[in-house]
Amino acid sequence: MNPHSPTAPIAPVPLDKAYRLLNHGPTVLVSARHDGVDNVMAAAWACALDFAPPKLTVVLDKATRTRELVEGSGTFVIQVPTVAQLTLTHTLGTRSLHEAADKLERSGVQLFRMPGSELPFVDGCAAWLQCRLIAEPHNQQAYDLFIGEVVAAWSDTRVFRDGHWHFETADPALRSLHYIAGGHFLAIGETLTVPTAQR
Repeated sequence: MNPHSPTAPIAPVPLDKAYRLLNHGPTVLVSARHDGVDNVMAAAWACALDFAPPKLTVVLDKATRTRELVEGSGTFVIQVPTVAQLTLTHTLGTRSLHEAADKLERSGVQLFRMPGSELPFVDGCAAWLQCRLIAEPHNQQAYDLFIGEVVAAWSDTRVFRDGHWHFETADPALRSLHYIAGGHFLAIGETLTVPTAQR
């Protein structure tokens, strides 16, 4: 990894608000590092699982190199990519490090480190959740289902601050991606709020 400084204004997210970074069901990027090897993959199936301590789940197929790195290190990062990273996200979901040793370079991924962490973080995302693997060998083997405890979280303050997403006022290029199938994604839509009287 050749880390550089992140290009966005980043601030920590309190752990009791970390679940909100995933609550709207975005496609995510999963990054991990083990034995000097970094990798990043896209994953469509990730979700918040618990509040205190915050936990999440993500499906990592047995064929992926990232899964090997997660199992080897016991740590990983979940990132929320943006509309500006559409091509990057699709490429990371369709190209394997097993087949292309220069996958990250060819994909244009820029990695950086958060203070106090040795893990690879993907620049340009809207949010990052650093996780410790909660080993569940049966779930991992039978269902490819991994559970992580969120130990730290950060966001791009242009689009997530004060515990809330601000997609409606941020640059549309910062909206999150939602994978459908066959190379088709949706961007997060408009904000709808239930009237106060009905809450």
